[in-house]
Amino acid sequence: MTEPTSTNPSSAISPEAPLPAREGYNRWAEVYDADGNPLIALERPELDRLVGDVRGQRIVDIGCGTGRHTARLALAGAHVLGLDQSPGMLARARQKVVAGGVTERVVLIEHDVRRGLPLADGSVDLALCCLVLDHIADLVGFFREMRRVVKPGGPLVLSSMHPAMMLRGVQARFIDPATGERVLVESSPNRMCDYIMAIVAAGLQIEHISEHAVDADLAARLPRAEPYLNWPILLMLKLRR
Repeated sequence: MTEPTSTNPSSAISPEAPLPAREGYNRWAEVYDADGNPLIALERPELDRLVGDVRGQRIVDIGCGTGRHTARLALAGAHVLGLDQSPGMLARARQKVVAGGVTERVVLIEHDVRRGLPLADGSVDLALCCLVLDHIADLVGFFREMRRVVKPGGPLVLSSMHPAMMLRGVQARFIDPATGERVLVESSPNRMCDYIMAIVAAGLQIEHISEHAVDADLAARLPRAEPYLNWPILLMLKLRR
């Protein structure tokens, strides 16, 4: 659920105090789906390729945000549980679910996913977690929880803002439309090695890992992508229990 917006390396140490994730994403919810985030533009086709056919599957969307994947997966025939700690984000997700006519296939629960997952062992076919990992400090515990709730042999599909963005002084942030101020959201500066070692420690196997950079076409379509031309901004993972 993050957004790259800074190009100044010195902003790695920002004078602004980040908001707690729940408060920050509540304020972000109003504009999240319409602010031209290049991460989202890059992510969707890669996610669809990694997830594949979801008809009849039980899916948990961890940190579902505005439901941009929750509603789509339900429309594709899945039964989806969406978890997010932000009431504002969940309100947007409910709007998508209702508009898509898939209320019978979706359950949305307000829950801080950093505190475990409210699911039984092996209760889902697929665990999805998109643009959330850079808010997770305890990566090993988080990956273990994901592993626990997926059925034996089941996949975990994740996306994250690429750790290389930290080298550009970037963390989750947005412009509040009500005030015009730049708002930071608390983040964890996880490195690539942190992700890999946590995956190994959690007993998961890496089936796919890829890094996605801004190309000329994306830079031309989305002004916010242009400062990151040829720079990796998105990390995609498919893990297996």
